[in-house]
Amino acid sequence: MYQKAHFQFKQTIVTILADKTEFIDIAKEEILKSRLIIENYIAQNPFFEVTLEAYDIDKNAPPLILKMIEAGNTFDIGPMSAVAGTIAGAAVEKMKKCGASFALVDNGGDMAIFNQTDKPTVVGIYAGSGSVQNLGFSVDPSDEIIGICTSSGTVGPSISFGKADAAIIFSKNLPLADSAATALGNALKEQGAENIENALSVVSNVDGIDGAVLIQGENIGFVGKVPQLVKANVDYDIITKG
Repeated sequence: MYQKAHFQFKQTIVTILADKTEFIDIAKEEILKSRLIIENYIAQNPFFEVTLEAYDIDKNAPPLILKMIEAGNTFDIGPMSAVAGTIAGAAVEKMKKCGASFALVDNGGDMAIFNQTDKPTVVGIYAGSGSVQNLGFSVDPSDEIIGICTSSGTVGPSISFGKADAAIIFSKNLPLADSAATALGNALKEQGAENIENALSVVSNVDGIDGAVLIQGENIGFVGKVPQLVKANVDYDIITKG
């Protein structure tokens, strides 16, 4: 039985799962640490927070900030496109280093998973009121941290310039996954299967991205390596949201 906690600090709202309570506390500490790094950098560099375009590489920035800049620059979008995935990834990385065999942090749909148990993790898909309901991805155990990041133009408060119900990215690079999900969601400007195929080309040949799924209404597109789709009893009341 996993330990579970809902944790909120300012704009960061997360669900944390771990095999022991001590790892929940470790995740919370790392989330606060990551937020402090980001807040301190923004205080000195306000443009970092508001730009929607690529940000100049700052060689003097903390490593966490550099990861965000590099992720956003991959798609010519702002570094804050990577913020939720970066924080989730840092927390799970710390949990892993401290000995967790199972650790999961869901930061508003941007999720990091470390699972060394003998069972897969089923991650439900939430695409609003669209036709994709009660389905999930069966994510196999791995020695590495798996990132699953989602962006939507129809669900949630995050900025998106597209019309995707769900743009989902799979990557072991959490900042990259988060920025890629934003870029993929932005790329879907119109409805239709052909437009989904064209949008997926934005992420299909990017190093570090394992796979992507794009959902809009009754249409769904896949590219790369994606975990198996399975039926899932998705409890929408437990989705991490404000």
